[in-house]
Amino acid sequence: MAQNGQNSNGNEKDLNQLLKVRYDKLKELQEQGKDPFLQTKYDVTNHTLDIKEDPEKFIDKEVSIAGRMMFKRVMGKASFANIRDLKGDMQIYVTRDELGEEEYKRFKRSDVGDIFGVKGYVFRTKTGEITIHVKELTMLTKSLQILPEKFHGIQDTDIRYRQRYVDLIMNPEVRDTFVKRSKILAEIRKFLATRDFMEVETPLLVDNAGGASARPFETHFNALDQDMKLRISLELYLKRLIVGGLERVYEIGRVFRNEGVDARHNPEFTLMELYQAYTDYEGMMELTESMYRYVAEQVNGSAVITYNGTEIDLSKPFRRLSMFEAVKEYTGIDFDAVETDEEAKKIAKEHHIEFEDRHKKGDIVAMFFDEYCEDKMIQPTFITDHPIEISPLTKKKPDDPTKVERFELFINGWEMCNAYSELNDPIDQEERFRAQDALAEAGDEEAQHTDQDFLNALRVGMPPTGGIGYGIDRLTMLLTDEPAIRDVLLFPTLKNLDNE
Repeated sequence: MAQNGQNSNGNEKDLNQLLKVRYDKLKELQEQGKDPFLQTKYDVTNHTLDIKEDPEKFIDKEVSIAGRMMFKRVMGKASFANIRDLKGDMQIYVTRDELGEEEYKRFKRSDVGDIFGVKGYVFRTKTGEITIHVKELTMLTKSLQILPEKFHGIQDTDIRYRQRYVDLIMNPEVRDTFVKRSKILAEIRKFLATRDFMEVETPLLVDNAGGASARPFETHFNALDQDMKLRISLELYLKRLIVGGLERVYEIGRVFRNEGVDARHNPEFTLMELYQAYTDYEGMMELTESMYRYVAEQVNGSAVITYNGTEIDLSKPFRRLSMFEAVKEYTGIDFDAVETDEEAKKIAKEHHIEFEDRHKKGDIVAMFFDEYCEDKMIQPTFITDHPIEISPLTKKKPDDPTKVERFELFINGWEMCNAYSELNDPIDQEERFRAQDALAEAGDEEAQHTDQDFLNALRVGMPPTGGIGYGIDRLTMLLTDEPAIRDVLLFPTLKNLDNE
């Protein structure tokens, strides 16, 4: 594979010669006592955007910026170049008279990709462009690799993901996406702080990967000679903290699920889970709606956003619809009137919905929702009151024990979060764990297993609690208008090229 998206049909010999020239230039600098790699720091007074946003404040004032040279145009005794830092690009004006003969010669021999410290005063060119007239120029790093050609950039998305550092250099919009992702996390933390939530950390390596239905990654802990798993959820440890009296807790962290990769799934992803004592799933709906609205306003400047050309309004009250009501609305089938598992399976066959013998009516309802309803949920919609069969950790509805107090939020046809009135009855929980154990023994690799210590925590006593899990990556996709989860993960999981 050609480096950094270079045309693989290009002349490899020519490329190697160009790279050799860069190494030769480095050697030349070192022989002149100007080794850039001996630089240890540079005092930066401003970023490029600071100057461009309020240019009159900086005109004729001395500034120091630092960044990567992205463009250079040499014109005899004077030259122009562009320096790119975290916040943007700035034109610089470099003259032989200001730098001196030798320094100017060294600048002319520099390459696109080199990193410079620039000190000079700000002025406006005849064409009106804000520019720094350079008084001192310090090479801080010599780039020994060739960046992709400016106007074509990196065309191969696989190379973009594998060499994200080059992607960030060449594509400012990619950099902006990840700056925005960081702001999303910061604003979530600010919002939860106003609600008196406490951020905590729980183990990634666990004996029992519970809290969700997913196949875990497995590893071995040599020191204890013990098989362990990477967590698939944050739930069970956070609930232990609710038992311990930490009434409002949350964690933002990586979880790992040994499953497929597609536009919305990566085997490791960022999950936020929070738990609040003395509330239920209604309280979680209020918190979720308020938080999504707040984060969108803070990050995008408005609660009305656009994703892939579709306007999505987070400013209005989110619609609420039970899973059974949604299925009835989009298929005409009233599963509340269906009394037996066999009758539900018959309806599934008539609609060509595939199921297994172990599935019950509640499983069939969830399959109908996935097939006929999910992709219709474009505007924010809470889908509530799920069947008990698909919710092993959730409290039953007092007026209908076949359903549980659970909701999922859907936006743009995506599941954005999953919430419960948490089950705190240890006897009921043990029975549900046993049912999951039976599924695991029957070959279901995603079934949960009994967690005895968690049961012991419930026996100690957990107050009524509302809990919820948010997929940070999907929220970031939504607020940055990115089409795939890989576009909001700095380093997505990719197949090792050595295995191909």
